[in-house]
Amino acid sequence: MVKFILGAKGTGKTKWLIDSANRDKREGNGNIAFVDVDDNHIFTLDYDVRLINAMEFKISNIESFYGFLCGIISRDYDIEKIYVDGIYKIMDIGVKDLKVLMEKLEIISKKFGTEFFINVDYVLEDLPEEIKEYCIEIEPIAFEEVVRVNA
Repeated sequence: MVKFILGAKGTGKTKWLIDSANRDKREGNGNIAFVDVDDNHIFTLDYDVRLINAMEFKISNIESFYGFLCGIISRDYDIEKIYVDGIYKIMDIGVKDLKVLMEKLEIISKKFGTEFFINVDYVLEDLPEEIKEYCIEIEPIAFEEVVRVNA
């Protein structure tokens, strides 16, 4: 399974990824990898979630990113889920690239049983129909809701 996590900048996509990775590690049996562009989330991720800094690997395009993800799986066949944050800092990626990436990852997802969750800065209406079924759109929390919860 491949899911693109959608939402405008600042809607909480990174928090959703971190919370999901932590929950999945607590509830699942497989290993979880979290691909990011730095080590800033090392203390917010469960210590059993493997944090990988993609910037150390000189990824420049879809092909090298795909190879990078295949390398993660080949190193550990018990990888159940891979979460990816900050993909735009890793490489340039447009809507057409998302379709290519989705098709490639769907093949290895089925073959190895690995699920992919990738944070992208799009909203659902900006994507073509054939990609929409692979998307989860994050809605921003209204300020009033945050105030009520914290009051």
